[in-house]
Amino acid sequence: MSDPSNHPFDAAILLQAEGEGRFQGQLTADYANMIGPFGGAIAAVMLNAFLLDSRRLGNPVSTTVNFAGPIADAPFVIVVRETRRNRRTQHWYAELEQDGQVAVSATAVFADRHSTWRDTELSAPNIEPPAVPVKLPLDRMPVWVRQYEMDFLRGGFNPGGTPNESSETVLRVRDNPPRPLDYASLMAMTDVFFPRVFQRRGRPGPSGTISLTTYFHADAEALALQGDQPLLSAARGQCYHDGYFDQSAQLWSSEGKLLATSSQLVYFKDS
Repeated sequence: MSDPSNHPFDAAILLQAEGEGRFQGQLTADYANMIGPFGGAIAAVMLNAFLLDSRRLGNPVSTTVNFAGPIADAPFVIVVRETRRNRRTQHWYAELEQDGQVAVSATAVFADRHSTWRDTELSAPNIEPPAVPVKLPLDRMPVWVRQYEMDFLRGGFNPGGTPNESSETVLRVRDNPPRPLDYASLMAMTDVFFPRVFQRRGRPGPSGTISLTTYFHADAEALALQGDQPLLSAARGQCYHDGYFDQSAQLWSSEGKLLATSSQLVYFKDS
């Protein structure tokens, strides 16, 4: 079982081991979304199951979470299976089951990293933040938004506003209250961006993530150096077509180091 703490995020992703490769949990109301829990919290609890498995090797380098169906406000079981182990890498598969059905599946690659040549071609967003960062109107937002400090530097979402030519959003984000960054919380933060179709069309509508893949570029030293400081994060949509679109995101440390990148496929309906 993971060590409980007073932070709502740790309570939400808390898992009880029920034998090798089997865990029980229940997401808390603190991370409720419009329908079911916040997708980032779901992704984090799937990653936590891999992290807690006594067979794991090293740390995560990638995780893909597929959202097959809604999760009810009730206990669930996560079953984890190691699919292959190589000299430095390890491959995993997991399913979250509730009421006899699979609601979420996930794959992950863990690795025992070793030092190599390093470079990053992407650059952190070049932006001068406004004197007063833009905040979201929390009274009009789902509960999970309250669990994050989000300062919008560019592309803040304004429900009921006008359409935008670009879906780009740049913000600073951290847990609320502040919490030292780890792999689970980093995973969750790759999903804090509202569906990019909201930004383009200037209004919310029926939509939901189908699949979320996160690539981890941070090692333990980078996570420790970041601590509880805000991440500089950016996201944008790429192609909207026949009810689906994809969006990408990047999360940077306060020192300008790229910590994670993500890509997700989202369905949407005209409204």
